[in-house]
Amino acid sequence: MNRISSNYEENVQWFNDVLGAGRSCDMVCRDLYVGGRRARFWVIDGFGGDAILERMGAFWLSLQPEAVQGLTEMQQFADRFVTFMEVNVSYDRDDIVTSVLMGKSLLVMEGLSGAALIDAKEYPSRSVGEPPDGKVLRGSHDGFIEAVVPNMAMLRRRIRDPHLTMEGLKIGQRTHSDVALCYLDDRVDHALLDELRHKLQNIQANSLTMAQESVAEAIRPKQWYNPFPKVRYTERPDTAAACVMEGSIILMVDNSAAVMILPTTFFDFTQEANDFYFPPLVGTYLRILRVTVFLISLLITPAWYLMVSSPGRLPSWLDFLSSPEPAALSLLSQLLVVEFLIDVLKLASLNTPDTLSNSFSMLGALILGDFAVQAGWLGPEVLVYMAFVSVAGFAQPSYELGYAFKLLRVALLLLTAAFDVWGFCLGFLGILVLLATTKPLVGHGYLYPLIPFNGKALRRLLVREPINRDNT
Repeated sequence: MNRISSNYEENVQWFNDVLGAGRSCDMVCRDLYVGGRRARFWVIDGFGGDAILERMGAFWLSLQPEAVQGLTEMQQFADRFVTFMEVNVSYDRDDIVTSVLMGKSLLVMEGLSGAALIDAKEYPSRSVGEPPDGKVLRGSHDGFIEAVVPNMAMLRRRIRDPHLTMEGLKIGQRTHSDVALCYLDDRVDHALLDELRHKLQNIQANSLTMAQESVAEAIRPKQWYNPFPKVRYTERPDTAAACVMEGSIILMVDNSAAVMILPTTFFDFTQEANDFYFPPLVGTYLRILRVTVFLISLLITPAWYLMVSSPGRLPSWLDFLSSPEPAALSLLSQLLVVEFLIDVLKLASLNTPDTLSNSFSMLGALILGDFAVQAGWLGPEVLVYMAFVSVAGFAQPSYELGYAFKLLRVALLLLTAAFDVWGFCLGFLGILVLLATTKPLVGHGYLYPLIPFNGKALRRLLVREPINRDNT
């Protein structure tokens, strides 16, 4: 431990140099006389709560010498004269520097060993609002923000249980980013919790620039070729609270409005908040519809290509599918071109200002629709099938799973074009093998509760059950 010195001048000089006082314009310092003793105060501009610090400073300046007479430890001063609740005393220089850079205020005083760290920070943050994804017709319209403490408060508001635990960690050798594990200590799988905690504590990374995505990449199994998402994200406090009540772990990362739900399996992506804001029968219908449409989107273009690539393969009552209109590009090229153009439109729409987004959508639809068909580049059947695929992708709440299905659909299409029926069958079998061999971040397995089989848990994932003691 790099212990703080007992010499006041040496401490002031060391903290000035390391914290960048005079070098960084946002490092604010102030010299005080508290009860006749010299003191120095450091805080980062924009992090300190001005009203709180001003009240404490005015109180300290009013102290008389006899009030601090005989004090030798900063802990004694903090116990008597620091009125703010969140204060601690540290003797480790490195810990003190990290705390100041996190937003705490530092007080060092002549004749007192140790330094007081006052957590009166106010991080710049946006107000609580409805998240852009996961919108619901009914239900709460609040969402997580980019600060951990308000996010924890939103969960506390929903779960007023003393077993609710918020465990804080710091990750990143240079950034020391705040990470919080939220769970019910009487319902969580403690073996799984220990495994996750061990992985987080052993992350070898300088920073978490991309927040939760950086954490996921640092602890996920090394399967770069596997597109299936290993983590389920949500920006909805009600969804996170329901998962905590059922024994899951919520992982919050500072500077991110999305939280991670662990453990995550493939079947967890079949659920959405809207399922639970409707009656059980309607929620079950929506869930079955979503899953069915999404699975069809994986197979529809490769299966259609397989059916129309060879004449006489379809029964007579499906002959209308076997005669796509001729176009300048081959059928395979048309399907691939539209697959990639849809992604180009998504990227362009993402970077289009809101005031121009409607005009851009109309322009993109005209170019890819009527103009492309009239020019003879694409056939209308191709646009119909790809439109269905695009709509089905938006019906899935997980963008990561949507892109995983897209990559697998393109691979299955290429295999079908290369090897006909055998390519389609081998490609579909390969998808099942890839799904079965996917390793989750933590937990029983990616296909749980199908493998290993748990009928009750599987039924609860596929059917929207009424609320009860075990179903939130």
